[in-house]
Amino acid sequence: MSSLFLRTLRDDPADAEVPSHKLLVRAGYVRRVAPGIYSWLPLGKLVLDNITRIVREEMNRMGGQEVLFPALLPREYYEATGRWTEYGDTLFRLHDRKGADYLLGPTHEELFADMVKGEYSSYKDYPVILYQIQTKYRDEARPRAGILRGREFLMKDSYSFDLDDDGLKRSYEQHRETYIRTFDRLGINYTIVFAQSGAMGGSASEEFLAPTPTGEDTFVACRACGYAANAEAVLTPAPAARSFDDAPGLRVMDTPGTPTIETLVSYVNEHHGLSVTAADTLKNVVVKVTTPGSDKVETLVIGVPGDREVDFKRLEAALAPGEPAIFEAADFARHPGLVRGYIGPQVLRELGIRYLVDPRVVTGTSWVTGANEPGKHAANVVAGRDFVPDGTIEAAEVRAGDACPRCGSELSIDRGIEIGHIFQLGRKYADVAGLDALGPDGKPVRVTMGSYGIGVSRAVAVIAEQLHDSLGLVWPREVAPADVHIVGTGKENQVEAALELAAELESRGLRVLVDDRAQVSPGVKFKDAELLGLPTIVVVGRGLAQGVVELRDRVSGAKSEIPLAEAADRIAAATT
Repeated sequence: MSSLFLRTLRDDPADAEVPSHKLLVRAGYVRRVAPGIYSWLPLGKLVLDNITRIVREEMNRMGGQEVLFPALLPREYYEATGRWTEYGDTLFRLHDRKGADYLLGPTHEELFADMVKGEYSSYKDYPVILYQIQTKYRDEARPRAGILRGREFLMKDSYSFDLDDDGLKRSYEQHRETYIRTFDRLGINYTIVFAQSGAMGGSASEEFLAPTPTGEDTFVACRACGYAANAEAVLTPAPAARSFDDAPGLRVMDTPGTPTIETLVSYVNEHHGLSVTAADTLKNVVVKVTTPGSDKVETLVIGVPGDREVDFKRLEAALAPGEPAIFEAADFARHPGLVRGYIGPQVLRELGIRYLVDPRVVTGTSWVTGANEPGKHAANVVAGRDFVPDGTIEAAEVRAGDACPRCGSELSIDRGIEIGHIFQLGRKYADVAGLDALGPDGKPVRVTMGSYGIGVSRAVAVIAEQLHDSLGLVWPREVAPADVHIVGTGKENQVEAALELAAELESRGLRVLVDDRAQVSPGVKFKDAELLGLPTIVVVGRGLAQGVVELRDRVSGAKSEIPLAEAADRIAAATT
C-alpha cells in the first residue's frame, strides 16, 4: 500500500445519500467528476473488472459471443425505430463538424439487428446470441446515489436471434438461468419480478431486483405463492361484474366545503344519510398526455377509488411512450366542461374525453363522485349505466395487504435496485431492420429477438449497498480487489514478515494487499483494513514476538491467533 494510488477519507462526501456512495468514495474506490459521472481508482477498477469477468464467463458458458459496438451512433438508426424522439431528453445528442446528428448510445438493439442482417441470411445460421460489455450514456434528470444512478455506466447487453417464438422462449430461459448463476456468484441477494417493457417494447419481461431500503424501485411479493412484480407491473384483481337492474337512481347532492375525499365522505354521511367510505368514492384525475415527436396533446381522465392515489410511475409505465402531466389551472380554463374538484365520468363521453378506470371499477359498481357542477357531487353513479369507461388502466397506488393477483393472499411491499432486466422483444426491431432468414423452403422468415441487460458498474454499488457494516465494506471473495489484506502494524520486522507472508501467499495464487506504510499508525491501518472490506485480514503485529499472527474474517468478524509458520497454509485453506 505504500505505492498504491489510494487515499481513504474519514468523512462521508457531502453529496452522498446512500451507504454505497459514502463507502465507495471514502474507501478510495471511485471519485466524482461531475453529477452522475465517476472515475474508477485502482481498487475500484479491480472490483469492476472482477464483476465484468464473472458476467463474461457466464455469458460465454451459455454460448454467447462477444462483440463491441461504438458508443457514438448516427441518428438514422434510432430515427428508424422512433426512439430518437421516444427517448426524449434522456438521450445525449450532438453534432459532428458537418452538422450531422449523433447520439451517445443508451442501448444498442438497432445496431445488433443491423449487424446480424449484414452477416447472416440463412435459417442454418440461427439461433445466435451476441453480447457486449460497454459504456452507456443516459442524461438522467436527477443523477444521484453515486454510481447507482449515473449518466455514464458500464452495462452488459445481449440479444438473442431466433426463427420462431418457441426459440425465443428457449433463449429467454437460457438468459434467466445465466442471470441466476451470475448474481449467485456475485453474492447479491435478489428477487425476480414481473416487469414492464416500457420504451423497449416486447412482451414477457422480468427484472432482477436487489432488495435494499435505499432502492428506487418498489416491488410486491406474495409469500404464499411466490408471485413478485415491480410496482408498475402489478395487476389488480378485478371483482366480478354485477347487475344494476335494481340499483337506485343517480342522485345529485349539494356538497359545499368538501375539497378532499375525507371531507366529502364526512359530509355526505352526515348531511345526506349515506354510509360510505373513501373506497366507495370515485376520484377522477385529469392528465395531459404528449407523444414524443408529435405536437398532439391528449386530455385523459383516470378514475380510481377515492382511497387510492394515482401512482405516477405506474401511470407513466401504462401510457409509455406517451408522457403524462397533471392538468393545471390554464388547462382547465381551456376545458370549461371539466369542473375542477367536481369531475364525474357522466359527461366525459359527450365531451370527447377518453376515460380509463382502475380494474376495480367494473359494471354494476356504484360510486359517489363529482356531479360536474361546482359544489355538487352525485351518489349512486353506476358503471355501465351512468357511464361506460373506454378501458382500464393500472395507475392506482399499490399497498401492502392488497390481494395477490395469482392466489388472493396478501402482498408485501419492498424496495429494490434493478440489476438485470430480460425482455422478449419479438419482431419490433427486426421489422424495422428487415431482418429475415431464408427458410428451408426458400421463403423469408422474420427473425424474433430477445434483449437482456445487466448493470455491471451498478452491481459494484449494489454489492456495497447490501454488504457493509458500521466499519466499512464487506466484499464477497470473488469480486473483492484481493483475497487477503495483510497489515504490518509498523515495526520494521513486522512489515518484513508481512511482505514475506504476502510473497508466499501470492506464490500459491492468492491476491494479496499488504499495508506496509511506514508513517501510518496501527490504528489507522486497522480502520483502513475494515473500510476497504477485503474478505480476509491478517495482522502481523505484537504477536510476532511469540511467533503468531492474527487472522480475521471480515464477514463474520471472527478472530484467531495462528502460528506464523502455519499461516500460509491456514490462510490458503481459509480462502478456498
